[in-house]
Amino acid sequence: MFTGIIEETGVVKQVVKGARSSRLTIAADKVLEDTRIGDSICTSGVCLTVTAMGKHYFEADVMAETMRRSKLGTLTPGSRVNLERALSLQTRLGGHIVSGHIDGTGVLARMEREDNAVWLTVTAAPELLKYIIEKGSVAIDGVSLTVAYADDSCFRVSIIPHTAQETTLLTQKTGDTVNLECDMIGKYVERLLHFHGSTPAQAAKAELTAAYLAEHGFL
Repeated sequence: MFTGIIEETGVVKQVVKGARSSRLTIAADKVLEDTRIGDSICTSGVCLTVTAMGKHYFEADVMAETMRRSKLGTLTPGSRVNLERALSLQTRLGGHIVSGHIDGTGVLARMEREDNAVWLTVTAAPELLKYIIEKGSVAIDGVSLTVAYADDSCFRVSIIPHTAQETTLLTQKTGDTVNLECDMIGKYVERLLHFHGSTPAQAAKAELTAAYLAEHGFL
């Protein structure tokens, strides 16, 4: 698990591509402190396992499923990535709970400066936007952000100077793809509300409806 508070930005040094996968070598410093082979590092929103490391770099394998669902397949040597080590019990949860298992990608549609902040407008598919609510949380390329506006076609977030300096968000341009992870609570609630058991009796018990809530005194 992660917090969405970026510890440093790394630089992709090498990309070795397979048929549908890839192996990344990423230059970093801070996230390598106390890191061992097998540990997880959130890389622009994607949880990757450290498979090899040196004094100033680590390596990670990216499977075909991750390549399909994320923008990691577009990385090239020189690309900058947001990095965060896994959450420890001693860490302050300054952002929100981030799994590193992204839900899909969006497109950076617009960037607008307002005084000391920059507004980002991101478009995404309806199946992602339904989980994004105003004043809720979203992780963009692994960065924990508060949603300031959301509708059926896009959402908006505001980037403060510190976030701009510590992440790659404002190094991108309109039209670029970004990794998105929605707040996991909404996804679990939806699954529970719409889960159907293997038998009609189980399905009836699992289906939570307004009539059921009224019958049991909740409405």
